[in-house]
Formats: sequence, C-alpha cells, structure tokens
Amino acid sequence: MTTVAVARPSADLLRTEAFLAGRWQPGETGRTFPVTNPDNGEVIAHVADLGAAETRRAIESAEASRENWARGHTAKQRAAILRRWFDLVVARREELATILTLEQGKPYAEACGEVTFGASYIDFYAQEATRLYGEVVPSDRPDRRIVVLTEPVGVVAAITPWNFPLAMVTRKIAPALAAGCPVVLKPAEQTPLTALALAVLAERAGFPPGVVNVVTGQDPEPIGRELAGHRLTRAVTFTGSTEVGKLLMAQAAATVSRVSLELGGNAPFVVFEDADLDAAVHGLIGSKFRASGQTCVCANRVFVHEAIYDAFAERLVAAVAELPVGGGFEPGVQIGPLIDDRAVTKVLAHVEQARAAGARVLTGGSKHRRGGGYVDPTVLADVDPAMTVAREETFGPVAPLLRFAGEDEVVALANDSEYGLAANVFTRDLGRAWRMGERLEYGTVGINTGVMSSELAPAGGMKQSGVGREGSRHGIGEFVETKYLCIEGIASANP
Repeated sequence: MTTVAVARPSADLLRTEAFLAGRWQPGETGRTFPVTNPDNGEVIAHVADLGAAETRRAIESAEASRENWARGHTAKQRAAILRRWFDLVVARREELATILTLEQGKPYAEACGEVTFGASYIDFYAQEATRLYGEVVPSDRPDRRIVVLTEPVGVVAAITPWNFPLAMVTRKIAPALAAGCPVVLKPAEQTPLTALALAVLAERAGFPPGVVNVVTGQDPEPIGRELAGHRLTRAVTFTGSTEVGKLLMAQAAATVSRVSLELGGNAPFVVFEDADLDAAVHGLIGSKFRASGQTCVCANRVFVHEAIYDAFAERLVAAVAELPVGGGFEPGVQIGPLIDDRAVTKVLAHVEQARAAGARVLTGGSKHRRGGGYVDPTVLADVDPAMTVAREETFGPVAPLLRFAGEDEVVALANDSEYGLAANVFTRDLGRAWRMGERLEYGTVGINTGVMSSELAPAGGMKQSGVGREGSRHGIGEFVETKYLCIEGIASANP
C-alpha cells in the first residue's frame, strides 16, 4: 500500500506518563490503558491510568504555582514563554501531525492543518497576554478614584475531546495561561498522546513547574468530578456532549466555579435558490466531511430550496462519490475512519432509520468495504425533520437533504432545535444574508462559507450548545476576574 512521506516522531515526543507538578510520572497504582489506531485497531501505546487522587495532586500543584505565574511573571514574560511554545509546536508540526493521525485517524494533511490551526491560538494569546488592560473611570467625587483591574481567575480545569486533540487543547489553555492561570488538562482517553506531546514542548518552552499539568485516565468520570468540584478549581472549560456538560456544570456549582462549555450541535446548512451551487457544494463538503463528519459544528441538516433541490443533490452526489476513503497516511485521502465501533454503529443506525422512514440513499449508506471504522460518505434525500438523522447529532459522514419553500419556513425549521452552535447559509442576496444571520439562533453563522474557525473570532453556542466563548479577545475573558478598586482620600488640587 502506498503511503505519504511523514515525519516519524522522535522518542522525546512520545510520552506515556502523566505530567504533574513539572515531572513525568505514572499513576499511583501503576495501571495503564491502551491507545489504539482507529485505522487498524493496533495498540499504539499504553498510557498512565490516573484517577481522582492524582487529579487532586495536580490541582494542588497548579494552586501552588498560581501566585508565581500570575504575579511573579509579568504579562510580557508570560507572553515570551507562550511564544517559545508556539515556535516549538511549529517546528515539530509534522511529528505532531503523525501522532495525531495515529491516534485519531484523520488524514495526515488534515492533521498538519490542525497543528497549524492549533498553534495559531498560542501565537494569538501570546500577544493578548500584554493587552489585558484595566480602566480608570471618571469619578463622581473629587477625592475618589475609580479603577477597574483584570486579574487571573485561578486554577483552570480543561477537558478536551478526541476529534481535535491538539487544537481544542491550545484553544482552551493558551488563553488561560496568557491570563496568568495555571491549568490542569484532561485530554480525551482516546487521544492522549497529542496532548502529552504538547506538554513536552510546553515544558521545554519554560513554563514553571505546576503551571501546566496533564492528567491521563481511561475513566473520565472520577477525574472530571474532581476537576469540576474541587474547592481550588476556579474555572472549568469543556468541549464535548451536552449531557456531560450539564453534569460538569452541576458539579462546578458546588464551588460556584465559572464554566465555559462548547457542547453538542445540530447545525443547519441552508442553500437558497439564488446560491452559487458549486460554491455551496464545496462549502458543504468542507463543513460536513471534514474529520469524517466528526465535528460539533459540521452540517447536520442540509436545507435546500425546492427550486434547486434536484440540481444541488446531483452535484453533491457527484462530489461526495469522489471523496477518497482510506487510512490517514495514504496519499490523497479525505475521509478517514471513525473513532471507534460505537461511532460506526450510531452512524449506520441513523441511516437505516431514515431509510426505513422513507429517505432515499443517493450515495453511500453502508459500511465501507475496508471494514473496521470506515463508513461510506453518504447523501440522503427526502429527509423529514422528524427523522433521527435530523433531530440528533450524527457525528459521521452523512449529509441529509431536506426541502424548503421560503425564508420564514427555513428559519423556523433551522431554529427548531435545542442546540445552537453553528449554522451556514448560502445566498447571493445581501439583504437575505443579513436577515438570516440575525434570525438564526446560533453562536456562529457562516455566510457563503462552510468553514468559519479562526483564532481571531469568538466561537461558542447558544441554548444547549453551551456557554462562554473561545478564540478572539473574548476567549481570554473567560479566565479573568474584574476587580473594582475604589481609592478615597485623594487630596484636592485646591487649597
């Protein structure tokens, strides 16, 4: 089998112990758990299996480093360390991408893109570290001064998903570190190796011991409970399912810790009759089939105006049928394996339920001939809003097409969801673009584009898709407190 030329990771990046208090160490029990390659099921490594006790130690380590990191290091010094971390990540991009593809399964070229994207957050927040300004407010009294300060919130617990094992880490912890907060990171149990490699480079960049901690474990429940409920944790940032997000939110309430949650989605992708069909098809491919459809913001319901429904479906099917499926290191591959067997079962169940309820499979619809974690890229026609594939997040390479006749109708259909993470609209009518952008109840709305992610823009959801924002200057605001300083006794200039 032909494979692309990839950089083999150096031994220094392939760590299997947890990183606590500036030291690489196993769990107290010495237990490990396997990390497998979704492409072939082979075990890549055995990683330290930690639990609540080690998580407590990590939180205490972070707290012990808090004063030094927040006040012993100036914003400019924190920025310099972040910048060194960025440089190291960029220099090792290909090796990090190899690790990412091995444990997550996405195509190597896509993994390289994720490393570059993830590094952009480190770069951005290295600059933002020096821009956490305060305010001097005009006072209501001549002998009083009103000053507003921004201060780091304290220990941050970050829990990241498996679908973007590098970018979701940097998007969360780079702003926390820039603000002066130490962090305890729990990467997804399916993809811990990328996070551990990032910790290797963070250590080399010069973060003081205890400022960056990585807790690995096969069972996320006791670790998450400790992270969210510990009295020293002051902020919890999580990306994952709405069900788990609600649980963490409830646990964090015990100590009134702030939470930032990016949760599930059911993204509508709306194509109006005046849209550029080729651009819409290209945008849908980028949105729906990136990471094999395993993203929270990918199109989950494709609403197509009835006047162009058949023409759009024909062009989409032609494009989807040509998507190369294969292992992440095979040349030209765009669709890799799903993360595990449960994901495959869920995707195929959604397709079968839709087919049984009257939907037509225009292409795909089955497990791929490679077997394992592979599913054919699929397009479904005549989908009804009541079908499971249109009500629940499929998280796989399936594009369900639904008809609509007018703007008001599609707005109502698109907003008929408990989720509100991302949406896309294709139209050449500027007035309609503005109206749709304002009327759709989603935290991110892309107009004539299928991919909106940027470190410069705030990302986050409405309704049950979460609270808080990541990216942009708003992202660092999740990790700072606003303090009002009232100073009296200021002598008057007049005798």
